[in-house]
Amino acid sequence: MATSAGKRPDPDQLLKQVEAEEARQWRARLKVFLGYASGVGKTFRMLDEGRRRKERGEDVVIGALQRKRDPAMDHLVELFEVIPPLSSGNGKDAIDLAAILRRHPQVCLVDGLAQDNPPQSANRKRYQDVQQLLAAGINVVTSINLQYIEELRAGVERITGKRVSETVPRSFILSADEIELVDVPAEQLLERVGRQPDAQSAAAERRRLSQLRELALLVAAEVVDHELAAYLKDHGIEQSLSTQERVLVCLTARANSETMMDMGARIARRFSGELYAIYVQQTSLGPGDKAALDARLECAREAGAIVEVLASDEPMEAILRFARAKNITHIFIGHSLRKGWWSRLFGNPVDHLIRDAEGIDVCIFPHAVGQASACPSEARHER
Repeated sequence: MATSAGKRPDPDQLLKQVEAEEARQWRARLKVFLGYASGVGKTFRMLDEGRRRKERGEDVVIGALQRKRDPAMDHLVELFEVIPPLSSGNGKDAIDLAAILRRHPQVCLVDGLAQDNPPQSANRKRYQDVQQLLAAGINVVTSINLQYIEELRAGVERITGKRVSETVPRSFILSADEIELVDVPAEQLLERVGRQPDAQSAAAERRRLSQLRELALLVAAEVVDHELAAYLKDHGIEQSLSTQERVLVCLTARANSETMMDMGARIARRFSGELYAIYVQQTSLGPGDKAALDARLECAREAGAIVEVLASDEPMEAILRFARAKNITHIFIGHSLRKGWWSRLFGNPVDHLIRDAEGIDVCIFPHAVGQASACPSEARHER
């Protein structure tokens, strides 16, 4: 069959594709189990992944385990050869990198990826040990919690009030060939870690865990996109289509808009999308509410949002018309128990909005107790 000159494959490009396939086939691979909070079960999932691989005939060893772990996992640990760690006087263990390299298994399980090594170690950080294992052709399955990713540490600290000192750079997580989010419902997680707060505290804790989970989902999506981009590049495929996420944040004078704007800015920034913020005019606003609304609108502008004020006697329909006109993919909207305009908006109940917004993801954010700060600092500074 004749082939037109315009469609003849480029020999150089074909060679690059073949070389890329060979490199991907033979190089060691990194899989990360990502937890959005402590106690979700990422170590168990890592060990269970090792068990499955061993049952398929792969040579699997344990290179590092956390000292504190659930005794229920001991039956999984017993399935593997454990390379004894190098102990130090300061209570920290280090991977015996030399022993693992000599043993040269097909797969090495490494828990506690963010841990710092003792001062006498060859590498300062455990993830640097993992880099050496990968360079030597050893596949690595590892685990990490969200708060230990360096670039997310400050954001997680704002949510949890806790700061960690040991971190892994985000670039290392993005280099993973595969990432798996270890996800459990907030109620189950609270029960698992033995926390039984009162109703008000439990609601606040669920909100915090929901924010952490959203962050973890974005990290996992970023790894997938990074891997896809590398594959397309290796195969000479141009990315003619880009993901266009368009987030619409619905503002009111009294809503706690900080979380909505922060998360909306993250998604828009992450997917090179667009961020909108709208306010449907109310007929009567007191001076305090007017000032609060102006502050929220200005905050949205500082976050990079396209801000519009709509006039309508039917707020629900106005929001949906705007969303359709702008091809919005996500609507972020607050839920208040207060009576009045906002209650009428959610009158019957939130299901009405979700049903009419077919094809659009609707995220409902319960209002926090008390007034929120005007601007989400992360959305303002990192966009």
